[in-house]
Amino acid sequence: MIKRLFDIIVALAIVILLLPLIAFVSLLILLRDGRPVFYVSERMKAPGQGFALLKFRTMHPDKKDMGATGAHKNNRITKTGLMLRKSRIDEIPQLWNILVGDMSFVGPRPPLRRYVEKFPELYSRVLHNRPGVTGLASVYFHRHEEWLLRNATSTEETEETYCRSCVPRKAKLDLIYQEKQNLCMDIMLMLKTVIKRLR
Repeated sequence: MIKRLFDIIVALAIVILLLPLIAFVSLLILLRDGRPVFYVSERMKAPGQGFALLKFRTMHPDKKDMGATGAHKNNRITKTGLMLRKSRIDEIPQLWNILVGDMSFVGPRPPLRRYVEKFPELYSRVLHNRPGVTGLASVYFHRHEEWLLRNATSTEETEETYCRSCVPRKAKLDLIYQEKQNLCMDIMLMLKTVIKRLR
């Protein structure tokens, strides 16, 4: 209850503070890359329970797009998108997901349905927590995940590397967070995320 109240209050404050930036980025994407401004993707907040995750669009659309993002998708990243990804500004629209209760500020990153169905036992434990914009795995494994997938030049290679090396390691960190979770830890992880991006 305290965690949810904290999420709502902080999300509302950030939305009000960032309204000019949200408007500017939306207009920038619209003028430079066209529609759609937002990227909408189904993610899972519990086994069998999906939701529409929002981000600013950073890639050229591809109806065949699927699975984790590896080097094979790099040619689809727009110039605007590259800037938004590096700063993680592309994730600002997830404040809406927090406000409606699909996500929290801190928790496991919401997985695609394909991975929840492929690893049902693992994700039934991981998704005991509400998914988050950041989390223990995001702070301490995200860069390593990018490094692991940097040379994956096909969907199949990305999928194999992600399922073998990324899913179990991220889940391990998510389960550690689940055991030790408290509001102070959440605030610490949020601050660490901001500091990493400022660097």
